[in-house]
Formats: sequence, C-alpha cells, structure tokens
Amino acid sequence: MVSLALTLVMIAFVVRLLQVQAVDAGEYAAKADRNRYVGRVLAAERGGITDRNGVDLAISADANDITADPTMFTRDQLKVGDGPEQAAALLAPILGADQDTIAGKLRTKNTRYVLLARRQTPQVWNQITDLKAALVKKAKDDPGTVNVLAGVFQEPSSKRVYPNGDLAAGILGWVNAEGKGGGGIEQQLNRDLSGKNGKIRYAQSGGRLVPTAGSTETPAVAGSDVELTIDRDIQWAAQRAITEQVKKSKADRGYVMVQDTRTGEILAMANAPGFDPNDLTRANPDALGNAALQDAYEPGSTAKVMSMAAVLEENVATPETHVTVPNRLHRGDRLFKDDIDHPTWYLTLNGVLAKSSNIGTILATGELGRNQRESNRILYSYLRKFGIGSYTGLGFPGETKGILAAPEDWSTSQQYTIPFGQGVSINAMQATSVYSTIANGGVRVAPTLVRGTKGPDGRFTPAPKPKKTRVVSEKTARTLARMLESVVDDAEGTGTKARIPGYRVAGKTGTANRVDPATGRYRGYTSSFAGFAPADKPRITVYCAIQNATKGNYFGGQICGPIYKEVMEFALKTLQVPPTGAGPANLPVSFTP
Repeated sequence: MVSLALTLVMIAFVVRLLQVQAVDAGEYAAKADRNRYVGRVLAAERGGITDRNGVDLAISADANDITADPTMFTRDQLKVGDGPEQAAALLAPILGADQDTIAGKLRTKNTRYVLLARRQTPQVWNQITDLKAALVKKAKDDPGTVNVLAGVFQEPSSKRVYPNGDLAAGILGWVNAEGKGGGGIEQQLNRDLSGKNGKIRYAQSGGRLVPTAGSTETPAVAGSDVELTIDRDIQWAAQRAITEQVKKSKADRGYVMVQDTRTGEILAMANAPGFDPNDLTRANPDALGNAALQDAYEPGSTAKVMSMAAVLEENVATPETHVTVPNRLHRGDRLFKDDIDHPTWYLTLNGVLAKSSNIGTILATGELGRNQRESNRILYSYLRKFGIGSYTGLGFPGETKGILAAPEDWSTSQQYTIPFGQGVSINAMQATSVYSTIANGGVRVAPTLVRGTKGPDGRFTPAPKPKKTRVVSEKTARTLARMLESVVDDAEGTGTKARIPGYRVAGKTGTANRVDPATGRYRGYTSSFAGFAPADKPRITVYCAIQNATKGNYFGGQICGPIYKEVMEFALKTLQVPPTGAGPANLPVSFTP
C-alpha cells in the first residue's frame, strides 16, 4: 500500500510536470515574463524653439516622471494594511497632487507600474529620496518602522521651459500635461518638435533594472529644433510698448505686428495682455491664444488704403484729383459724416487720405464702376487680392480669416461703409500684410513665421518659400506710398505723432466702431495705426491696434501713432536701416475752388 501510494504520488507529479513543462509551457512562460519583465516608453526629447538669431525661446530641461510598483505596497510586502495611505500622505505635498488619488494608484492590482506624476523637477525627486533615506535610517533604529516609499521610483523625462517668461507666448503656445503642444507653434509643429518615442523592455526586481539578455530597447528619436522668423529684441520692444499702452488706456487688449516688407517674415507679433506659459495656473483664460491672429474686427480707416489702391489702379483718379467733401453725404438709407464736423472741404484725393475723410472715400470709390453695383464688385476684387476674407497662409491654430461678404450680399449701408473699413472684419496679420504689399511695390508676399527646422542629425531644412502675388502695379504702389507720407508729414494729416526724425514715414490712422464680442453690438472703438519706413525705400512694416480704450484718447493717431513710432525706431536701429536722405513727397492736400 505504501508502494502504491508512492507510485500514485509520483504519477501525479509526472503528469503535473508534463502539463507545466510541455502542455502549458508557453502560457506559464508568458505569465513569468509578465511578472519578470516590465516595458515602458522612452520619451523623445522635445525640440527647442529659437528666434531668427538662435536665441532660445522654448527648451526642454531635465525632469523626472515619478512612478511606483503597486505590488510593493501590499500587506504581504509592508506587513501593514495602510501602506498606500501612508505613502500618499508623504508624497501628496511634494507632488502637489490629491492624496486619495495617489493612494488609489498605489492600490492598483495586476500591474507593477503606475505613473504618479509627470515632469517633476530634480528637486522634487531629491525630496523623495531624502524621505526614503530617512525612513531607512529610522527602520534601523526602530524595527517597527516601515519604509512605505520603497516602491517609489523615478524615470528620466523632460520639462518644457520658456526662458523669457511671457515673451512671445502667443506665438509659442505651451505644452500640456500629456507632453503635446496645447497652442501656438507648439501645437502647430507638434509632430516635428515631439520626435519619436522609443521603448524598453527589461527584467526587474524590486522595481530595479536587472541586466539580462532578455532586455530589448528601441531608442527614442529626438524632435527637431524650430527656428522662427521672430527677432527676440524687436519682439520685446513691441510687447513692452503695447502692454504699457493697454494698461494706460484701460483697454481690453492690443496687438503690435512687425514684418519685413521684402521677405514677408514676421519680426514681432505681440499681444497684451499675455500669459506666462511656464505657469498656466495663473493665466487669464481670455489671454490664452494669439489674439493678433484670432480676433476678427472692423479695421476702420487703415483699410482706406485698399480703396485708394483700387481707385488709382483703375485710373479713376490721381493724387491731385479734386474731391469736394460736404459736411454730410446722403447715400442709401444713411447720412454719412466724417469724424469731425467741418465746412465743405476742397481736397485732393491725396488730401482725402491724409485727412481720413469717410465722405471723400465714398465719393472716390463710387467712381470705380458705371453704377454702385459694379463699383462694389470692383472694390471687392481688390479686397480679395489684398488677402481680405482669406487665411494668411501661416496655418496657425485658431486663426480667423475675417469676414468679407460677397458684393451681391452687401447691405444698403455696407456698400458705402466697406470702402472706409466698417462692415468688413480682418485680423491684425491681414492688416499688416496690406501695408507690406504696398511697401513691396504692389506684390503680396505671404507672411511667414518659421524659417526652418533642424533635425536630430543637425541638418537645417529651410521652410518653403512664401507665395508671391501681384496685387497692384508698381506705379500704383509708389503713388500710394507718397500719399501715405502726407498722413504723417503734412500738418493737416492725422498721423503726425508717428513722425520719426531723419526718416520718411508712410502711415495711416484708423478709428473704427467696435463690435463687442460679448453682445454683438457696437460698443467702444478699435484704434489703430499702420505704416512702413523708410517710405521711399521700405524695409519694415509696423501695425498697432488697441481694442476698447476707456481712458484718455481713443483716436488711432493719438494712442497707436506713438506705439508705431517707438517700435519702428527700435526696429530700424536693430536692423541697422539707414535713412535714405531723400526729401518728402509733399503732395498737395487741398485745392482752391
């Protein structure tokens, strides 16, 4: 009987061994691998963003992902039932996370890996290691002490840092908690910046790597660096100027654009108020994004340059053509007026632009066609050529193309207000591009914000060349530049505060009724100034707009003219653009009847 019993036991062992080692060998090997081997993602280093001179605007700094092995927090391991709660109480203040959430992760079953916090600074991990060391030391002195942090580990990672704080934040955007671009260039070029993550599979014991032939690793490929067209110093000057003026005027917001007239490259794109992408918890939600590209607003008189371009290009008039401007003009269902009451003005077409006469602009554009309907159609075609109603080509997240209805849909009043910039909406980039087109001899160069990318191999790939479109003739563009000089240089012009000693300046003021985004009704004003310099050999375009100034003056020439002057002077000096030395155009503004 003993022999029989032993025989049966041996048979049971043999059967079991056959099952384990032969029949179910693959399944058990897989289970062993799942417990022995751990896999994780190797995060690729995110590419940096620099200005045109290589100055860092966004970089990736060393950081740590804080992880844990939940199997090391069980009662069997720690000999206490509340190990996860004790550990969470110690970690929560350091990680700035909810204690219950951490405890819940540490109690996760059927896994040996949980992520407690992403992208923590080296100082955070140092605090945790100090706590772990203190618990180990205390356990030696007091055997009853449990090291509840033994199962907490770190993995190398990186944290996005913006060295210049809020400088160019609207352009750069930010990186979210998942490591993906949440706005701006970070979002637009996320694929290039992110690179390609790798992965590693390794044997581990107690959460530590064990060298073994079974480990495999696919290295991560770092992201590409992105070089912008922005000049950090010009961006700083523009941002400082608009921020101070928005505060002084108690305005809702404002923007300043600086563009190279020859290449279309954007040298500055500043918004106020802004935000610090290093700490979005303190950011005003209304200030996130890039208002210079995302706001659609009626431009007012800065748009008159397009109307004048149409009039000149269609040979309807010349700068010296006489225009008699009454105090009031009845058209359609409205009685139109200029910004001030005046006796009948006897102006040249140049004077209409210099004094920013709405009535004079209506009269001039009314001559574009044989009737008002044809005039509307012709004006519309020029607005479209200048890029109004279309995306700028930047491809920027959230960019608006503005609002421009088809001419057959213009209301009775719109057909007379659109020529002077009301009833049509644009963004600040579109407005800037209009003046750069005039400065560039009538050729529109699509604006660009990225100069190129540099891959992990160090090879620089330039951005595609921007599209160029002839909008008006070179003759018309030169004539308009001379007319825009009268706005600034002539004593009767509305832009005298934009004068820059030694330079010939071309510019235009704008003061438009503003549609309140909250109510959809007119409330307050959009104040603006646009222009380029030197007027006779253009190099730089500057555009400024301020929304809803509630303190002091709200006329564009008064509050945006000085901003234009300050930013333009700084840009000219930074780029070392000399004065041309030529005299002003001195076109006539008025005539004697």
